[in-house]
Amino acid sequence: MTRIAVVDYGAGNLVSIDEALRAAGAEVVLAHGEADLAGVDALVVPGVGAARPAMERLRRRGLVEPIRCWIAADRPFLGICLGMQLLFDGSDEDGARTLGVLAGRTVRLVDAPRLPHIGWNAVHRRREHPLFAGVAPDAPFYFVHSYAPVPTGPASAEVALALTEHGSEFVSAVASRNLTGVQFHPERSGRDGLVVLANFVSLAAPVAS
Repeated sequence: MTRIAVVDYGAGNLVSIDEALRAAGAEVVLAHGEADLAGVDALVVPGVGAARPAMERLRRRGLVEPIRCWIAADRPFLGICLGMQLLFDGSDEDGARTLGVLAGRTVRLVDAPRLPHIGWNAVHRRREHPLFAGVAPDAPFYFVHSYAPVPTGPASAEVALALTEHGSEFVSAVASRNLTGVQFHPERSGRDGLVVLANFVSLAAPVAS
């Protein structure tokens, strides 16, 4: 069974994520510190709220460097909502310096008709990816946010996996090797959200020797 650590740092809907991952066949471990990452196959960082307090909680639990090292080792990773935003260099929401594993910043949604952006919206994939296997093109997912990351640098076009329109377009999913992130909440997105989480569980499954 695939063992997945879900980081518990007081910034996520852990019950729904736990239930969805278990329904997909994973064994879920709540990670409160570095020791809880031992022996797991994949790491999920969920999140709601602002970047600065989230980073402070991660630091207090000694998880900032272990998360960076996990991603640097190219091990399966999924960031959800704020958990995806934290992957970038910083956030304009509160000036926080974030994990810096992807080049770019989190910025306020541009030309948004209303904020926060709450509800269902189409996710337009720029290319196919196993995370979205079995999901119809442009399928809707559930969002709750006012900020989204803007990848920069030479790899920015490759990092941006999907776009969504709320006023101007924003990046709603990212992928780089075994690192993935989604701005929407798959645990609140019905069947297609569960498919995305099940796909992540499959991607994280240990290879039989």
